[in-house]
Amino acid sequence: MVSQRALDVLRVIVEDYVDSREPVGSKGIVERHDFGVSAATIRNDMAILEEANLIHAPHTSAGRVPTDLGYRRFVDSLSDVRPLTNQQLVAIQRFLDESLDLDDFFGRTVKLLSDLTNQVAMVQFPALGNERVAHVEIVPVSSSKAYLVLITAAGSVDRRMVDFDTDLDEATLADVRSRVATTMSDVSLGDVDGAMAALVQSVPPTLRPIIEALRSALRAQVDSHRKDRLIVAGTPKLVRADMDFTRSVAPVLDAIEEQVTLLRLFGEMRASSDDSGVRIGREMTEDLSDTAIVSRAYSSMGGDSARVAILGPTRMNYPLNMAAVEAVARYLSDVLGDDA
Repeated sequence: MVSQRALDVLRVIVEDYVDSREPVGSKGIVERHDFGVSAATIRNDMAILEEANLIHAPHTSAGRVPTDLGYRRFVDSLSDVRPLTNQQLVAIQRFLDESLDLDDFFGRTVKLLSDLTNQVAMVQFPALGNERVAHVEIVPVSSSKAYLVLITAAGSVDRRMVDFDTDLDEATLADVRSRVATTMSDVSLGDVDGAMAALVQSVPPTLRPIIEALRSALRAQVDSHRKDRLIVAGTPKLVRADMDFTRSVAPVLDAIEEQVTLLRLFGEMRASSDDSGVRIGREMTEDLSDTAIVSRAYSSMGGDSARVAILGPTRMNYPLNMAAVEAVARYLSDVLGDDA
């Protein structure tokens, strides 16, 4: 059985190793921490921890480093993570409040979180749920082409080029713009295609090809919102930390680029109702076995929960990262949630 003092020794091994990247020995623990016992007693505690597979020797050095199980035990022992300071929270709010739209908001979110934690940061784009159209605008770029701009009630903006295959005069374009804007007003994204199909049938035959082209573009815009996707920032930080990886960092970069593995992991967390999730090392797939993920769910207006997370090597500052992710997730819920 692992004693409380041995668990305290595990805690300082994790903290010292995270700070120094150097294996931690009993002599260093006695010198830096006030346990009130001899180095020999600390060595006995370390032997117990090693037998429990909570620490191990990376090479012939007398020092020890945490195992994945050791990090897990450490994280599970964090009964109360110290929150960010009021100054940090105010800085987060000020920076994110300057966002121009939802895409800019998420872009700022991951940049901020990456800078706070010095890790890769990611935000899962919220599911549509009952999200509604705020406005649809048709902006001509030539007599036969226009940008179709879809703005949702949550502030997401999607712009797509539409080729009408025919020249439109100003009167026709104004008529089409009015009909589409009226039809799309406050329609849920799930009902967009049906509403546009009804509009195609209600307009004069000369306008039907034009409305059909707009319908196809709107369908593509809605579909792009439906697909799970991650907004990511800070990938170069992972490359600079390659010394913390026992294998190549390349599989981790591939997983971030492809996103499928990470989205599947977030889906598993959601299915298990794990609103706050830390996954460490081999608790994940082989490609991510040298990494840890700290994540938390946030709620979005009219949609299911999504996740905000950081990813980095298992040698990370878990208390700080957990506090940062928690603060950002709470802010996202405040801004995007149903009560916002």
